[in-house]
Amino acid sequence: MRRLKRLPAPTTILRSGLSTFRFYHADSLKLLEQLPPDNIDVIITSPPYNLGIRYRSYRDTLSETSYLRWTDDWIAASARVLATYGSLFLNVGTKPTLPWTAIDVALKARNHLVLQNTIHWIKSIVVDRALAGSRAELARDLAVGHYKPINSERFLNDCHEFVFHLTPKGHTRLDRRAIGVPYQDTSNIDRWRNASEGLRCRGNTWFIPYTTIQNRDRDRPHPAIFPPLLPEYCLKLHGVDRARIVMDPFMGLGSTAIACVKLGVDFLGIEMDRNYLDEAIERTRRAIKQERSTTQTKNGRKRPRKKKCLA
Repeated sequence: MRRLKRLPAPTTILRSGLSTFRFYHADSLKLLEQLPPDNIDVIITSPPYNLGIRYRSYRDTLSETSYLRWTDDWIAASARVLATYGSLFLNVGTKPTLPWTAIDVALKARNHLVLQNTIHWIKSIVVDRALAGSRAELARDLAVGHYKPINSERFLNDCHEFVFHLTPKGHTRLDRRAIGVPYQDTSNIDRWRNASEGLRCRGNTWFIPYTTIQNRDRDRPHPAIFPPLLPEYCLKLHGVDRARIVMDPFMGLGSTAIACVKLGVDFLGIEMDRNYLDEAIERTRRAIKQERSTTQTKNGRKRPRKKKCLA
């Protein structure tokens, strides 16, 4: 891991192969102030939305003025530590009665960073068989994903959230085909430049559903998380080879850390709630164990060797 100066000792350190995962029980703004500038390659995070969500240790009901001032402060601090060609992937949601929240956050980010891409994280979608075309080979209309139904005569079910891709200058190079999709019409491979791998850019709509859970308190003990596949896509898009240090200043249950385990990159996470932090550390430990087991199975070992995580 690139050397980080002036940092306090983390609450916990885990290691997997050559990757290091540092976890801090701290206030994000205070710790960000202690990071050296131009040192974090990718930040992937989902801050509180100020929508009245019941967190354990954070009051999600600030005045609009206070919330946007705090937003400006943490984005400014993040921009200071972000590398020149780094990426900040900022996930923000809304609710029907507060529809401007995500846009207001993006406008605050405009004071410090350039909006390079706007990604729509699709949680649930309906594809009409008639519109999908014969190549899709659908037997009926397709409805996939999970959403929270809204009982209203005014509002639609909310099936997406924003992911704002922010960069220092708007010139950060991306590895678009790292999350590419195969061409449906193979003739396009010959017609389009850079299509030699048979993949095209996925675009800015990402269908990533939540996994089905059996017990809310056990399987998802945090009121607002994103699936690990979302930060995994973000990291691959930025370019894993250029993501030497990844940070999540509002770590929650550690979805970004889990993605870093899978991709083998260093991680630094901050969480102010000790219960959420402990759960994130435990989930990362399990991800490390699973990754080791998977790697050893691929290498032909029938009985995985036991290794201790450093904590």
